[in-house]
Formats: sequence, C-alpha cells, structure tokens
Amino acid sequence: MSKVPVIILSGFLGSGKTTLLLRLLHEANRHQLKPAILMNELGQYDVDGGTIHTDLPGASIEKLLDGCICCSKKVEVAQSVRRLLDQQPDLLFIELTGVANPEEVADALTEPYLLNRVELKHIVTVLDAEWVLDYNSIFNTDRQLVHTLRRQMEVADTVLINKTDLVPSSHLPKIEKAVKKQNSSAAIHFTKHSEMNMEGVFAGLQPIVLSAPVVKRSFKVIGSVRKQEHTANHHHEHEGTEKSFSRVQTLTLPLAENTPITLKQVERFLKQWGGQLLRAKGYLTLSNSDGSDNRLVQFAGSRISWQPTEYEGSSYLVLIGIDLDREQMEQEWAKLAN
Repeated sequence: MSKVPVIILSGFLGSGKTTLLLRLLHEANRHQLKPAILMNELGQYDVDGGTIHTDLPGASIEKLLDGCICCSKKVEVAQSVRRLLDQQPDLLFIELTGVANPEEVADALTEPYLLNRVELKHIVTVLDAEWVLDYNSIFNTDRQLVHTLRRQMEVADTVLINKTDLVPSSHLPKIEKAVKKQNSSAAIHFTKHSEMNMEGVFAGLQPIVLSAPVVKRSFKVIGSVRKQEHTANHHHEHEGTEKSFSRVQTLTLPLAENTPITLKQVERFLKQWGGQLLRAKGYLTLSNSDGSDNRLVQFAGSRISWQPTEYEGSSYLVLIGIDLDREQMEQEWAKLAN
C-alpha cells in the first residue's frame, strides 16, 4: 500500500497560512493530485474553511474547531485523518492553528492505524515579517507560547518570511538571521501574500493510483469535529523504517515476540539520543520478575511514562526526532533485542 504524503502548515496567527494553503491546493490540482485537508481553528466557528470552499467548492476537508490540534484536540487527529484517508487522496494537507507545535502533530500521525498509511513529507512554517522579531517581548509572560513559536521555526523544512511588503527592506536580513539561528537547514523564502516557488514542496509527488485515468474529481466536506472521539485499531502490522522527506522523521523499531527486554533497558536507550529525539512511544512486552506484561511507553523531553495496556499486537517503539541517526539507532536497538 502506498503511503499518503502529509504536508504540515504552521505559523503564528495571521501569518498567511490559509493563503498559502489555497496556493498549494491550486498547485496540487495543476499536478493532477487529489488533496485532502485537515484544518484547525481555535474558535467555535469555521472561518478559514469557508474561505477554502469559496475558492475551491467541494474541497475534501476535516475541521477541528474550538481547540488546539496539539493539545485539547490531539486525540481527534487520528480519527479525522482516517476519515480523510477513506477518500483515497494523493496527499494530505494539515493546517495548524497559530499556537500549535508541528512536532505534536507528527506524533499523532504515528498512531497504530496510521503508522503505515501516511508519511510526513514536508513542514512549512509561515512567519509574519512585521511581527516575528517582537514575539519574545510581546509574549514575555507566556514562556510556553514563545517556545512553541520557536519550535515552529526549528522543525520546518521550508520557512516563508511573509508580508515583506509591510516592512523596510533593511528589516529582512535581521529576520533571516533570527531564523537561521533557530534552523540553519530550512529553505527560506521572502514572500508577499504567501506566494512562493513550490517545486521543493511538490518534488516527487505523483497520483497514488498511477494507472487510473485522470478525471474531474468531485470533492465533499467530510465534517467538523467538536466532540472528543477516541478510537484505535490495534491489530495492525508494523514495518521497520518510516521513510520521510522532512527533517522531522519517524523511525519504527520492531521487537520480536518473546524477546526479553526490561523497562530500564528501554529507558537507557531513550535517554542516550539527546536533543535529536523529540518524542517516543510504543507498545512493548516487558520482562520482569513476575514474567512479562504489556506496556504503553511515552517519552517527551526528559520524562518517560509507562502505562498498562490491553494492546495485543506486535511490540514496537516509534522514535520521532530531527535528523535522526537512523542507522545507529537501529544498531543500538538490535543490541537490546539480542
């Protein structure tokens, strides 16, 4: 089964994400690609989705309203993506609210049912040239928000410094320097109205069903999610490495049945990777003095939590990080499994 590539759009409120999304959707149509869209808004009413439908009537959209996709709505992401995948798209756009952290969404895409159905292709962060250098002082009482805005820059593959027509040209090198301080690897575009060269974003993308004839597609709105939905399909086969074009990558490490591995071994493994490892989670059968038991492990920052689980599928651990040293991680994991 071909995986559906995912393109994440992030950036603070009012930076120009929806304008960029519209441009990306038109470009997808030009490439004869069928897109699906997951949009998140903080308010109770859909504003940006209406903009999409006005410009592209019938577009296939899921909407997460009245909350942030990376916290209060995080449990709904997998369900929304599943419904969009039922429409058999060629690619999936996820537009985040302005206070969302892209790496949290990358985390949500590693749920068991989605693990081998989607792959993170690209993260684009849009910056408002008029305000980006002032975020630290404007939000100096909200350290978490400042951290989130910084992470939006740090994990991006492409950064748009947008609304350049609203600032003096002498302001732009300062912004570029600030971006490169957080992320020296991203491609940087100076833009007006989110207009950019999209070759890097669409490189390598093709219709998933190549043999199907090109026809005029009919799209529809799938729905707007307001209430929490929490489902999971635990009976799923997991493959080894999740390939990704993005700097934020996922690596799936399987564990053969009846492999003796302890909680302390897993914790030592997770703590050795430093800053390149952002998240980790998985279902593992652990060995202990009483035999073995199934646990869900969650790792974020320096914290590791373990929970009992009724999951009965194959054991695996998913790593999420920036520019992962995949070969070394696989080798170290193999040592534990022997």
